[in-house]
Amino acid sequence: MVDVTHHAPVHRLRVAAARAASVPGEVGDNARTAAALVRLAHRHGVRLLVFGELFLPGYHPPTWASPACDVDVDDERLEPLRQAARDTGVTVLVGASVRSPGGRFIATLLVDPQGAVRDVYHKQNLCGPDENRWFTPGTHGSTLSFDGWRLGLGICYDATFPEHARAAALDGCHAYVTGGAYVVGGEHRRDTYHSARALDNTFYVVFADAVGGAAPWTFGGGSRVYDPEGRAVSEPVGDDLVVAELDPEELRRTRQEHTMLADLAGGPSPRYFTEL
Repeated sequence: MVDVTHHAPVHRLRVAAARAASVPGEVGDNARTAAALVRLAHRHGVRLLVFGELFLPGYHPPTWASPACDVDVDDERLEPLRQAARDTGVTVLVGASVRSPGGRFIATLLVDPQGAVRDVYHKQNLCGPDENRWFTPGTHGSTLSFDGWRLGLGICYDATFPEHARAAALDGCHAYVTGGAYVVGGEHRRDTYHSARALDNTFYVVFADAVGGAAPWTFGGGSRVYDPEGRAVSEPVGDDLVVAELDPEELRRTRQEHTMLADLAGGPSPRYFTEL
């Protein structure tokens, strides 16, 4: 049996998902946009702010050839974002392109309230020829502990694979936090995937989507937070943020009433399907 009762969070966690546009190839401009949204989120009591996939360089394949799209944890162009985190105490998860000896990755960077930047997750499931041309798949998942909550990290296409979110749930995660870039026309799939991952695993899903841009890379800005029964529970703050409270009592109630994780014995196995 999978034990999902231990180490449950005690306190509510106020989160926000951004839906602000990036300028393709302009890391410094996008860092300043992110910094302004950190300050806005702080005014609404947010502790954790999440941005979309590749927010810092922009999700725009024609610009990805430029080394200027890549950042590292000491990149001076991130200083406005570091300073906003220091000034407000808000923790930030932001999409980036990073290089390391292992390759070039679609990444999630964490900016903490001291202004330190960490590379915390690399997208494991690349989508389409552009991503596969320019980037390397990540090799492992990541779980972030934050204010008593265990947060499983994903990026866009990762969430289309039920196994990815299920691995986070089986690692004891209380929420699945993803940044994405869904083009206009993909709204049904986008919303269904993230609602389903919440319901499948009886945990919260925090999803930050890209927005704007020139065709064919025009994004819908469908940022939302879903509760453990897959219902959208976030509220907009102007045009650029959605905000929600992750509630440990709601998490506990849902998992008591819907016991899929607790009933799961070691994951799918031959006992589910037998050839006749």
